[in-house]
Amino acid sequence: MIRPSIFPSEQASHSRRDFLWRAGGGLGGLALSTLLQEAQASGNPLTAKAGHHEARAKAVIQIFCPGGLSHLDTWDYKPGLAARQGKPFDPEGKVQFFASKPGNCQGSYWPFQQHGQSGKWMSDLFPRLSQRVDDMAFIHSMQSKSALHGPAMFMANSGFTLPGFPSMGAWVTYGLGSESSELPAFVVLPDTRGLPPGGVVNWGAGFLPAIHQGTPLETNAGRAPISDLFPPSNFADVDLGSEQESRVFLQQLNRSHAAVRQANTELEARIAAYELAARLQLSAPEATNLQGESPYTAKLYELEDADKGPFGRQCLLARRLVERGVRFVQIYCGAENTGAKKIRPNWDSHEDLVRDHGYWGPILDSGSAALLTDLKARGLLESTLVICTTEFGRQPAAQGKGRDHNPGAFTAWLAGGGIRGGTTYGSTDELGAKAADKPAYCYDLHATALHLLGVDHERLGFYNNGIQRRLTDVHGHVIKELLA
Repeated sequence: MIRPSIFPSEQASHSRRDFLWRAGGGLGGLALSTLLQEAQASGNPLTAKAGHHEARAKAVIQIFCPGGLSHLDTWDYKPGLAARQGKPFDPEGKVQFFASKPGNCQGSYWPFQQHGQSGKWMSDLFPRLSQRVDDMAFIHSMQSKSALHGPAMFMANSGFTLPGFPSMGAWVTYGLGSESSELPAFVVLPDTRGLPPGGVVNWGAGFLPAIHQGTPLETNAGRAPISDLFPPSNFADVDLGSEQESRVFLQQLNRSHAAVRQANTELEARIAAYELAARLQLSAPEATNLQGESPYTAKLYELEDADKGPFGRQCLLARRLVERGVRFVQIYCGAENTGAKKIRPNWDSHEDLVRDHGYWGPILDSGSAALLTDLKARGLLESTLVICTTEFGRQPAAQGKGRDHNPGAFTAWLAGGGIRGGTTYGSTDELGAKAADKPAYCYDLHATALHLLGVDHERLGFYNNGIQRRLTDVHGHVIKELLA
């Protein structure tokens, strides 16, 4: 048995490139060699790339509200449901919801009012966001294919209810790269309470090169932005000089090792991650240091508020990251259901919707309104697409004092990045139980976002296990009614 050498010169006749040259031969081999040389010359797989057409947006900030935010108490005004208040939703007793039999019809727990020049109806749960309604576009006919949190989360993020498929952020960075070489292309800002349902799979790269998976940053104030980014304090002999020498030597070994293993994307991703980690020792602390922000900005995001401050910090960090060239930032407003005390740690309001949405509503309202206001004031909203979504909605019938899961209807909204504000698309039925007019899935939302980024969703693909895969699977259309 011949032991592989780490030096590429000793393996030249057995390299992947040599094999492909011999197998291809002639002009085919020459063309293949040229492509391989260009890929190697490009070096960083996250180098910014041109899209298929002119882009309206350069970056995406996605706010995800795990648990199932109730469209009926927030964005989707249903006077017909209010008129049926207290009457049986299913008089014949034939319907079964996810975890309950339907109770009586339950209208919104908060009154709705019209706002802005568009006259958009919005719940009083969002007094600050209602002032930004003319910058926002709403999709009221969203649906999911699962009533389970995990699979519905996966679908909203990747287009598939099963884990293992690339997330939207991974697809975006695979197609477009990043405008920053000092920060990750795809950054995730988890809730301070923990990870969302489904955990890190929500921002995975699936079968795409591993370099495209999301990088979570610490969102708790006072902690290092990335765990183990700096040597521990007991490494007294490590200084900047010796660390730099070690990195140079390690890079030489890593590159020699990777040269004869070009098909191993996880290896390449790990090397690129270590190289980025060295740069992050300078860039990450600077990007996450909020000390230089003005008192006005701190007040805008309500950073000192015990409940609103953590999410406000996430939103402010997102603004700072896109300012520095990060392509895709995902913010989680809520965590997994574990560790619930008096208030659920997310929007999953089965027992007491007034209690849970009454807590989370002001948090989402404060941070997201501040984000839209700040981006617009800095001239960044035109080039930044902001998306706010959840995995499914809630039912129009009461479940005690709460509402059960509803994959048949929920609302997502978008702002900036080429979106025509003050518009709505689709609608639910009279009671808000199901999408009725222009039903939409995550495929349509993803196709629209990619279009605004300059990418044709039908042309962004990756061949895996005999199938040409894409974010929108075999579905999806651009919702042109939402485009400016």
